[in-house]
Amino acid sequence: MSDSAYIPPEVWRWEQPSGGQFASINRPIAGATHDRDLPVGKHPFQLYSLATPNGVKVTVMFEELLAAGHDAEYDAWMIEIGAGDQFGSGFVEINPNSKIPALMDRSGAAPVRVFESGSILLHLAEKFGAFLPASGPARTETLNWLFWQMGSAPYLGGGFGHFYAYAPEKWQYPIDRFSMETKRQLDVLDRQLAERPYIAGEEYTIADMAIWPWYGNLALHRQYGDAGRFLSVDSYTHLVAWAKRIDARPAVQRGRKVNRNWGEPQMQLHERHDASDFETRTQDRIGATA
Repeated sequence: MSDSAYIPPEVWRWEQPSGGQFASINRPIAGATHDRDLPVGKHPFQLYSLATPNGVKVTVMFEELLAAGHDAEYDAWMIEIGAGDQFGSGFVEINPNSKIPALMDRSGAAPVRVFESGSILLHLAEKFGAFLPASGPARTETLNWLFWQMGSAPYLGGGFGHFYAYAPEKWQYPIDRFSMETKRQLDVLDRQLAERPYIAGEEYTIADMAIWPWYGNLALHRQYGDAGRFLSVDSYTHLVAWAKRIDARPAVQRGRKVNRNWGEPQMQLHERHDASDFETRTQDRIGATA
């Protein structure tokens, strides 16, 4: 079907959801739609999220910090974006943009809100002095790639992913346009990883944690149905090798499960409040004891 017949009106007006799987979460205004306080657990860090790629960045960071011996215990509360939880007043107070993830850092004298996944990664890396070089060219290179991901992923998720997997109809022009850009980005990463084991150099950093949930999962054929085959991701051999290397990390495997409410029951830990929850509260364990 061609979309060339559409003639934009003189002034655009929002009259109804545009269709597609996530139509209900999109609207042209900000602010809360209902009053709802957020729960608060026992740990200094309160995370409100869902296991989308942006959410996984942060749960992986927390699990990596804990695995490295840092005092980074956290409560992770699920925000069901399909149900509109992100438009509750408590969530909007933390993130006025109504997007997951959002963090309340209660470890200091006064609570600090942190929103945008890249900002959360940077905040935690600086707080614990971990997964980010302290200074110099290595720090700059890490931040180069962190901000590359923040600017590039909308083309992958909101562009390619939307039109290829979620739009109510398949239109060639946007699929071609965003496939071209996605493959260019995959090539950028593949060329970078041909010369170094991790995105920013010899060390594993927040740049890897930011990029892997998006591009690593795509390279592992986990994003947007058969998109990996469609985009020939196996041809990006350095990227695939890096994706598998990150995927094998125990902290990454744990982080993928947190706030996840789809897929295999053993991969779903709806809320995370203690390290033991991975052994006792995944959906396969809860189902077995119900």
